[in-house]
Amino acid sequence: MSGETNLNELLKSLSAQLVEGVYVFATLPDDSIPENITPRMVFREAEGITLVLRKTEAEACGLACEFPCRMITLDVHSSLEAVGFIAHIASELARHDMGVNPVSGFFHDHLFVPEGREQDAMRILERIASDST
Repeated sequence: MSGETNLNELLKSLSAQLVEGVYVFATLPDDSIPENITPRMVFREAEGITLVLRKTEAEACGLACEFPCRMITLDVHSSLEAVGFIAHIASELARHDMGVNPVSGFFHDHLFVPEGREQDAMRILERIASDST
């Protein structure tokens, strides 16, 4: 089940899907994740737990949150050991004055881009793929 490691192949086969909804980042001091939310990501750090969840869920629970963003899933099965794939994408987005918070899952990479810039990001991703063929 290992994914693709060849950077050229990854870039050539790059396609992306914009996921419905607005996401935010929130933090909790301990493992007390409210029962009525389903975070997209949970990451434990020394200072607390980071959650990535839908903005509507955070608001419903009264969680302080930051960085309203849209999630873009990259539809290529990249290896967790692939070198340069996310760096290439992040560099292209940065050239257009866009920050990104990438998250790698086992099968796909996911990009959290600022809300309102998602269509710009999708166009940039399409250009990356077309320039790589």
